[in-house]
Amino acid sequence: MVYSELKNRVAVVTGGSKGIGTAISERFGKEGMKVVINYHSDEKGAQEAADAVKKNGGDAVIVQADIGSEEGAQKLIDAAVNNFGGLDIWVNNAGMENQVATKDMSLEDWNRVINVNLTGVFLGTKMALRYFTDHNKKGNIINMSSVHEQIPWPTFAHYAASKGGVKLFTETVAMEYAKQNIRVNAIGPGAINTPINAKKFADPEQKATTTSMIPMGRIGDPEEVAAAAAWLASDESSYVTGITMFVDGGMTLYPSFQGGRG
Repeated sequence: MVYSELKNRVAVVTGGSKGIGTAISERFGKEGMKVVINYHSDEKGAQEAADAVKKNGGDAVIVQADIGSEEGAQKLIDAAVNNFGGLDIWVNNAGMENQVATKDMSLEDWNRVINVNLTGVFLGTKMALRYFTDHNKKGNIINMSSVHEQIPWPTFAHYAASKGGVKLFTETVAMEYAKQNIRVNAIGPGAINTPINAKKFADPEQKATTTSMIPMGRIGDPEEVAAAAAWLASDESSYVTGITMFVDGGMTLYPSFQGGRG
């Protein structure tokens, strides 16, 4: 345990059945927290994450819900209250991506990514804010953004648009609720060893290409993103709101200029 004040605090983590969501849930378990782990279809992964939380010293329940719907977001609030007596931290982690040229992108492709990555963040935030304000709580919301809120990503226009939206949504809501001591921040991961990247990084050439874009010269681990989430959840970041904390090995630092090139 690093942040003793987090013990017994209650968190909701959307998209907690794999990758970064699982790592955040497991780290919260190490902090002695109680975690509602949301999943869409991977019940087995969510249960494994919950088991890890309990093994690490916390407590957890799993909840199937569509975070792109108000009913789904409310279901997660209800689970936190009914199982653990309240809510302290909400992590909007669920996300998706798919590659398609913009001229070939269907409206269905666009809407699917925007619904999960941006609308889901809005709905989760909205429900958490209602709970925090109704109960006069110093709530904490953490949104999962990406380096692509800042770096353009051709053939992923819907994904980049969603993460750019998360950036300004985070900043706006942080300003709106700062006087009520509700903090809202984002994390912007770079290239991370997650299931969504497994196929790409299994190809040595693609992995080398990605690594060349990272000044630190390596792919990140989900646990490094989870460490950022734990800090943002803790009281040590009590004066921090409205930021995106990049966990990217320097990917946002224009690495093509490294060594004085340009």
